[in-house]
Amino acid sequence: MSTTRMLNILLAEDESAIADTVIYALSSEGFQVHHCLLGSAALQQARSGQFDLAVLDVGLPDMSGFDVCRELRKFSSLPVIFLTARGGEIDRLIGLEIGADDYMVKPFSPRELAARIRVVLRRLGHAPAAENSIAGSTPAIVALGAFEMDVLGMRIRYAGQALQLTRYEYLLLKMLLSRPGGIFSRNQLMDSIWHDAPDSTDRTVDTHVKTLRIKLKAVAPGADPIHTHRGLGYSLELAPP
Repeated sequence: MSTTRMLNILLAEDESAIADTVIYALSSEGFQVHHCLLGSAALQQARSGQFDLAVLDVGLPDMSGFDVCRELRKFSSLPVIFLTARGGEIDRLIGLEIGADDYMVKPFSPRELAARIRVVLRRLGHAPAAENSIAGSTPAIVALGAFEMDVLGMRIRYAGQALQLTRYEYLLLKMLLSRPGGIFSRNQLMDSIWHDAPDSTDRTVDTHVKTLRIKLKAVAPGADPIHTHRGLGYSLELAPP
């Protein structure tokens, strides 16, 4: 019997929309993400030695990502990937020369970031838990109130019953479950779920929330876990199983 652990990613990013999208994308790929708003906080966390890789925004409020990396290199060889709005060759070279392993320019694809993290970790002899698992082993089941999420099998059960979901309904419900009680704006949902469908509109989100609610009510008529927050977005409240 093999044992695996989730790989820990340290994220330093002060733009909440970007941070939420990255956290969701990496969590969906089997990583555990710890988010900091400031470079100083990221350095403090990095000293714990519990992280496998750091994703640093270059434009942090208190100190640049470059300065964070320079300080980090004084006590750690933790792999680093930079996120930046600047794509100039000079900035790229600076980042790599002070010890970064990769460099991504905004706007970027969260899926590409996850792929690049895998490449860096694989190069250093690490691999995400999903890749380390033995073929045929039982996939991880995450219990969240009345929901059960099979991340590897891409299936969700509700009140003991498997939900028949479309691709976008599944991704929508999975994102809401990633942060129970948290409010996701329509723009966050669009950017994370419909990023490959540029012709989609805000109404697309509303329509899928409506069809998802119908399917949940068909299983548990007395419950309505998805909440609408006028002018803000949607959240999901967990109920006991």
